[in-house]
Amino acid sequence: MKQGSGYKTKQKEQVMQYLSEHAGQHVTAQDISRHLSDSGTPVGTATIYRCLDHLVSDGILRKYTIDSRTGACYEYLPHSEECSRHFHLKCMQCDRLYHVTCEHLSGLDSHVLEHHGFAVDHSKTVLYGICAQCRGVQG
Repeated sequence: MKQGSGYKTKQKEQVMQYLSEHAGQHVTAQDISRHLSDSGTPVGTATIYRCLDHLVSDGILRKYTIDSRTGACYEYLPHSEECSRHFHLKCMQCDRLYHVTCEHLSGLDSHVLEHHGFAVDHSKTVLYGICAQCRGVQG
């Protein structure tokens, strides 16, 4: 597991352990804090945010800021280049963030570049809607 070039502390190791166990999932600083407290090794929220900021700077962690009313979520991606190649869908009802690799959406990406000269940054692109589960249909 890549640790980055920053400082190394017991708290950072605990945060990295949680992130590696939840690789590919979106987690918040509160999720990490709750888990560490529940496991008997509480870490201050400010320390967790500082650690997350270092990991984002080191390119180990991806940060998603969905909107102004929702806190940021983070994702540990052992192969971070994968996340730059797909779209993200945000359910406005349950707040889940989905990664979607789809040939049709890749076509949209190509169209925007070819016809509008605009290169889409997939790490910052989020399409909003209601997921199949919240709509009560099979996805």
